[in-house]
Amino acid sequence: MRDAPLDGLLERAGGIRGLIYSALPVSTYAVTAAALGRIPAVIAALTVAGLVLAWQLAQRESLRPALWGFTGVAVCAGLALVTGQAKDFYLPGIWIALLMAVLFTGSILIRRPLVGVVWAWMTGRDASWRRIRKVRLAFDIVTAVMAAVSWSRFLVQNYLYDSDQAEMLAVARLAMGWPLFLVTTTAMVLAVRYAVRSLPRPAAG
Repeated sequence: MRDAPLDGLLERAGGIRGLIYSALPVSTYAVTAAALGRIPAVIAALTVAGLVLAWQLAQRESLRPALWGFTGVAVCAGLALVTGQAKDFYLPGIWIALLMAVLFTGSILIRRPLVGVVWAWMTGRDASWRRIRKVRLAFDIVTAVMAAVSWSRFLVQNYLYDSDQAEMLAVARLAMGWPLFLVTTTAMVLAVRYAVRSLPRPAAG
């Protein structure tokens, strides 16, 4: 029985180390692009992503987040190469932020807050949690926090992208990563703990 899946969810994403690993290629690209230009930045980011992948495989860490991380960097780097625009390295992240913003917002509007739906699925619960007003409200709030963070990432970074402020876009990408992750993770922990305390435990078997 799994009542608190946050640790498992984080592990599926590669854990804290996975979050650090994902930031390294982006940071490398941002610094190298500012100093040397697009092509060296692409090479540097792919090199760092390859080294991170090799390290994860050597340490026998989870293969899925390792491959996803490398693939994500490769897609971003490939887009920057194809378009000839250094700022396009950040474009997939902007699109993903918009997609997540729409999903989080839409799930609240249809009274199925996405954080709660994912939590229920991971803990093997049915939809009965949605009938308990205070539990659904807790998940509405945390899903709204996730929506606000996603919208802020999209609006700020898309503005910087459209106005060709590549250096500031790189800064925004990094600044809106870890700090906002801490906010959203804290909100999710509080909501899940509240739900676990407020709901009856599912029957064994």
